[in-house]
Amino acid sequence: MSKRLFRSKSDSMLAGVCGGIAEYFELDPTLVRIAYILVSILSAAFPGLLVYIILWIVIPEQH
Repeated sequence: MSKRLFRSKSDSMLAGVCGGIAEYFELDPTLVRIAYILVSILSAAFPGLLVYIILWIVIPEQH
């Protein structure tokens, strides 16, 4: 059985994107959120909000 990426319902702050990524890679959701924020702030070429919205649309919600 292969692993699938879903938005998290159980560990959701906004849309569950970071929580779903954390579950997929078996990481702490807080660390994923902090890393995402840091990369978004520190990299001018990384449009963090736009990428988050795209992931929100593309990644299916957990059943």
